[in-house]
Amino acid sequence: MALEVEIEKRFGSFHLRAAFTCEKEFLGILGASGCGKSMTLKCIAGIEQPDRGRIVLDGRVLYDSDRKIHQPPQKRRVGYLFQHYALFPGMTARQNILCGLQGEKDRRKRETRGDEMLDLLQIREIASLRPGQLSGGQAQRVALGRILVNEPDLLMLDEPFSALDTHLRLKLQTELKKLLAGYGRGVLLVTHDRDEAYRMCDRIGVMEQGQMDPVKKTKELFADPETRAAAVLTGCKNLTAAVRTGEREVFIPEWKIHLTTGKPVRDGLKAIGIRAHSFDPDEPTNRFPVRILQETEEPFEWISEFRYGEQSPDSPAVWWRYARELRPAAPPEALGVSPENVLLLY
Repeated sequence: MALEVEIEKRFGSFHLRAAFTCEKEFLGILGASGCGKSMTLKCIAGIEQPDRGRIVLDGRVLYDSDRKIHQPPQKRRVGYLFQHYALFPGMTARQNILCGLQGEKDRRKRETRGDEMLDLLQIREIASLRPGQLSGGQAQRVALGRILVNEPDLLMLDEPFSALDTHLRLKLQTELKKLLAGYGRGVLLVTHDRDEAYRMCDRIGVMEQGQMDPVKKTKELFADPETRAAAVLTGCKNLTAAVRTGEREVFIPEWKIHLTTGKPVRDGLKAIGIRAHSFDPDEPTNRFPVRILQETEEPFEWISEFRYGEQSPDSPAVWWRYARELRPAAPPEALGVSPENVLLLY
């Protein structure tokens, strides 16, 4: 199975440009609200039509602007799980699932396939309940069953956990990934939640204002986001403009310090990022005097906000986050950063 997407679509001043491939994997599109994530899914599903480009699934051309091909949604064999599930309120869970088999005229086959899906999703005990009687997790499983019962060639999930509380969200993420591990086809997940993307996805493409960065393996993206947008979306708290001053050296005007970098600095550098967990009182490299401004206690960590010795008093404080058990007896006079933890952003 392979999905190939290269599309463009304009809405007034908004310009969506997305290009990526998806194999038999969990592929994530990570971005803030309004960046074009959901519109990308709607173009793939055939709900919206791009202005130009091409969409191919398993060798089947779903859309091609040059060849004037635009397959209707019902012929694309694409399953689309909407953010709020879109269950029919007057139908039972079982009836909602069987709606996914409208093309199957044999009643016995429909009933058998429906029973198989109830068992697969472990929701047989709620088969007679209506959506208003279901928990968030149960409603999600019913909506997923309505899609999977038709055996789509591609499954697309649009912010599927956003309406759930934190505990249930983590539980269902784990269960859903386990359930779909044997699906054997591509799963495209849209989310604004970096933790969700990290847990669920094999690869991730970052989208900002309609523009999608090249897809990267999940751990590679978090280790080296390469762009400011990707750094922000993967949770980097400390971002600041930087100037290349050597093959492995940068100057930070706002902090008035030079930093040694782990990777060679390419032309076109715009900024650097340092994750809040990367500062270390015992690190000898990139070590400079600091002034602790404020400390905040969290359930399992502390956050210390500081400025460097020569840093302007009206510039944003730098964040240092560390585990509770590592809290020093007295505020450190200096902090260091390993060169490998200086993120170069272009």
